[in-house]
Amino acid sequence: MTNTAFTIPNLITAARFAAVPFIVYAIGANHWMTAFLVFVVSGVSDAVDGIIARHFGQRSRLGAYLDPIADKALIIAIFAALTVQGHLPVWLLLLTILRDVAIVAGAGILAMRRNLGTVRPLWISKANTALMIVLAAWILGANAFEIATDPVTGYLVWLVAILVGLSGAGYAMVLARELRRPAGELARDAKPADGIR
Repeated sequence: MTNTAFTIPNLITAARFAAVPFIVYAIGANHWMTAFLVFVVSGVSDAVDGIIARHFGQRSRLGAYLDPIADKALIIAIFAALTVQGHLPVWLLLLTILRDVAIVAGAGILAMRRNLGTVRPLWISKANTALMIVLAAWILGANAFEIATDPVTGYLVWLVAILVGLSGAGYAMVLARELRRPAGELARDAKPADGIR
């Protein structure tokens, strides 16, 4: 792992950040095909930067933090835009934001106690992120190709909500467990360069 910030994966991640306002604008302007295609390219770039980082020795500490943040920024921004357009319920957006704020706050508490390396993402949280991407892709694609979104959207919304709740509860249990450990002791499942997703 390198401390160098200017790596190809990091530049790809930066491009993913830059794509966020374009997707949000496209959704707001009802340019669904544009929003869908940029979203797909962003998703492919996420996989590509991971492959380059792992197989070409370009993993960096900065990238380990930026990559999950870029994913979150993209998902939250798209969810917000789709909520404004009436394609997602407000409560799902608020639930998602509340969970992420709680996770960041919990990570901050552990960091202040100096017993946090970086906690490995829970499998339920990875599943939740994947399903959020599926939900966003479905709504964008359905509108781009003029496909009826119901009842699929309704099912996906509830599945995402359930996984948001379960992943939030999972991280709450991790926080409670680690707070019982002596201050300064490394988290049990901590692993360098792993982000909380």
